[in-house]
Amino acid sequence: MDGQRAESSESDNDALVREGDIAGDYLERLLDLLDFDGDIDLDVEAGRAIVSIDGGEDLEKLVGSRGNVLEALQELTRLAVQQETGNRSRLMLDVAGWRADRREDLREIGRKAAKDALESQERVRMKPMTPFERKVVHDAVAEVDGVTSESEGEDPNRKVVVIPV
Repeated sequence: MDGQRAESSESDNDALVREGDIAGDYLERLLDLLDFDGDIDLDVEAGRAIVSIDGGEDLEKLVGSRGNVLEALQELTRLAVQQETGNRSRLMLDVAGWRADRREDLREIGRKAAKDALESQERVRMKPMTPFERKVVHDAVAEVDGVTSESEGEDPNRKVVVIPV
């Protein structure tokens, strides 16, 4: 059984590497069309392909306000991968390190909301967030004893609520 699990894990990794390659090719063509410079880096982490674009001057335009262009570009890239592989992709796209920086900001926001909920012993409702943002905040809150979190509402107004327990 362990041999089968190892083979499955290796083939899963190969599939993720292939997803990254397809996404990289798609993004390379897009950068060429836009006449943007950028280096594309591919990685596999936590069971998902990670694709990042760095090094270009105009890359902020691919992030947009609050990452809205980045979210759309990620979805288009996932669709390009799905069209090629026939499988839904969970790849994560980062541009100019925006997601990495945003992730750290969101962790701090989540920790602060957890502290506020503990001190007040009242629910703390946060502003609406994207699925990526909510996940990071939920993970940060989960690290704090005495509080839990849940999401409420419908997208695009879905938000995290931190609850003292």
